[in-house]
Amino acid sequence: MALTAAYIVPHPPLAVPQVGRGQERAIQATLDGYATVAQRIAAQAPDAIVIISPHTAYYADWIFFAGGSEAEGNLGQFGAPDVRIHLTYDVDFRSALERAARSRNIPAGATDSHGKLLDHGMLVPLYFLDQAYPSSRYQAVSIGGSALPRATLLEFGRCIASVAEALDRKCVLLVSGDLSHKLKEDGPYGFHPAAPEFDRRFTQIVESGNLNQFATLDADLCENAAECGLSGFVMMAGALSQAHEERGATFSSELISYEGPFGVGYGVAAFEEQPAPNGGHGESAQKEAGEGARIQQSSEADRFSEDPLVDLAYRTVNLYVREGRTPEPPPLDDSLPKAAGCFVSIHLKGTDELRGCIGTIQPTCASLAEEVIQNAVSASTRDPRFPPISPAELPQLSINVDVLFPPEPATVADLDAERYGVIVTQGFKRGLLLPDLEGVDTPEQQLSIACAKAGISQFGPDVALERFEVVRHT
Repeated sequence: MALTAAYIVPHPPLAVPQVGRGQERAIQATLDGYATVAQRIAAQAPDAIVIISPHTAYYADWIFFAGGSEAEGNLGQFGAPDVRIHLTYDVDFRSALERAARSRNIPAGATDSHGKLLDHGMLVPLYFLDQAYPSSRYQAVSIGGSALPRATLLEFGRCIASVAEALDRKCVLLVSGDLSHKLKEDGPYGFHPAAPEFDRRFTQIVESGNLNQFATLDADLCENAAECGLSGFVMMAGALSQAHEERGATFSSELISYEGPFGVGYGVAAFEEQPAPNGGHGESAQKEAGEGARIQQSSEADRFSEDPLVDLAYRTVNLYVREGRTPEPPPLDDSLPKAAGCFVSIHLKGTDELRGCIGTIQPTCASLAEEVIQNAVSASTRDPRFPPISPAELPQLSINVDVLFPPEPATVADLDAERYGVIVTQGFKRGLLLPDLEGVDTPEQQLSIACAKAGISQFGPDVALERFEVVRHT
């Protein structure tokens, strides 16, 4: 068994009828969303539920696990002391998760200081879950939010999925988090334009299914929106990515409801494993076929693109960053050149932020496949402008491969910034700029940037100029 689903739910105490006393009817879509999630979890009957709440304990430099063997709580602080929940903790899961985090240098661990008393971030969604799937039917792991770097949170999420797989737990991840808190002037926190924008981005990310974009949301936007669930959303993205890579699992991405009538955004979302095309699941297919098939399917699960060069570049980066080795150069289609110079460009997914770019003007390897592998390794680990890419960053990356035609002598009049790249040479100084770059619209801009890269003060008669065409694979 393994991680089979994840859910995002909010935690407004007034959603509980004993607290809301009628006010809860104003968020009926959210109430219906809770019921849907509870029924779906009950249908899956998980052994373990990992619950992430930003109100359990939130540290800037650490990820908190609730210690001990059990915990309980009630909504007495909100006028409903009879609403009680009791949890039994999955001690083995928690211990394995702590070891997995430590092995990846992630600061995380268990303490009894907070975890024996359940917070409202857990109590509210568990109240609805308990009606369909009582807490006596599963064991829980309680995790707090964290302000650690998002790449670290993604990597921690990967630990959750790996531990569920290793312990053979049928596991569901339940992420409790409200969205923005500043949707209305007359709301409890006032209004800020970042709030509706944050909520719009949340719904867009869920509907697109590209959950790693949670890790790339603008920090100022999140701060001004006063969100409280993002760190859990990022952990969830890492967990689902790991489940996909480990056993080929694919997950739906469904926005069940969104509303914000009280000035706080409430989103309910579901991410559930889908059957494999043959009617089975990736995990069982791998077990039936043996370890060799597991390696092959893992490679297929890591496919980044249907374009063979982009796929090769991504698999190279993934394998080299994780294991320090490279794939065997595959045969390429006859439509591609046998050998050519190429550039591998790595960006943060969904942004224009460069993370590494290395290439060759002329072929230096016997085949284009070898050239792509060589430059993918260099772009991910040897670009002097950036630190080497870490395993935690891999799900956040977008990769392009530019295949270069042989350069030819040119004049400024021969240039076209969209069609041609440029090479400038002055003595031993040489600079190259690819074509069709964001914000580079004229040959003059191309030449200025290429000269600056080469350390040439300005383009002039003593600077040799070449142009080249590029086929961009994205």
